[in-house]
Amino acid sequence: MRNLKITLLLFTIVNLTFSQVPAISAEVSGNGSPILFLPGFTNPGSIWDQTVTHLQGEQQHHLISYAGFDGNAPIAMPWYDTIKKELIDYIKENELMNVTIIGHSMGGNLAIDIAAALPDTIKNLILVDSIPCMRELMMPGVPESHIQYETPYNKQMLAMNDDQFRQTAMMMAQNMTNKKDKVDTLLNWILKADRETYVYGYTDLLKLDLRRVLDKVTAKTLILGAAFPTIEMAKTNYEKQYATLSDKTIEMIPDSKHFIMFDQPELFYEKVNAFLINE
Repeated sequence: MRNLKITLLLFTIVNLTFSQVPAISAEVSGNGSPILFLPGFTNPGSIWDQTVTHLQGEQQHHLISYAGFDGNAPIAMPWYDTIKKELIDYIKENELMNVTIIGHSMGGNLAIDIAAALPDTIKNLILVDSIPCMRELMMPGVPESHIQYETPYNKQMLAMNDDQFRQTAMMMAQNMTNKKDKVDTLLNWILKADRETYVYGYTDLLKLDLRRVLDKVTAKTLILGAAFPTIEMAKTNYEKQYATLSDKTIEMIPDSKHFIMFDQPELFYEKVNAFLINE
């Protein structure tokens, strides 16, 4: 009985500690129409700094970072759902209206989720190489119920020593951009991440299937897709997965991998500004 009480006490302490840690942090600048900038997995909000400097017009910029990444303290699982809830609360508490969300990868997933939950608040979406159901591309036919935190793969990732994890992270970084000078940047973001957040947070992303909420999104949407592995194959995937999203434009960016803003920055800024000016 005494051991049970100690276990319950420790469980309560851990939960209270995690519950006091914010799931998001925001850096706000500028005045005008609000734009929420959501980075991808392991990336800091500062990934959008160059985008902000190239935007035309007057906006209020909200650069978001996530718990467990970029030196931010980790939170308990489920990680993605907690971030989503805090982002929705952030928009409501700050009384933001006619919001534009620019989201890369996982940030695009969050953008869809938020736009589905707040259709009267979210005016525009710009989704950068973000797919509604990553699992369908990576693990075709595998149901959500089969994606669990405690798996042999996740245990292996958590057990890796620093050198082993660095090698894995380097391969991932090299596959996400054509710019060799950006590989170390991506690598360092991965290495800086809390390991459990990296492993279990990615599990959360594999569970997602946002195709089921696309019909609730009313925001005007620009989807920018990387032309990888081929522009034809990538475009087919986008058209299929976003089939039920009503007000959308899909544009494929040539000679780019996952980080379009690194591989084709000028074309990226051009597409974003054209969309925002004409909306």
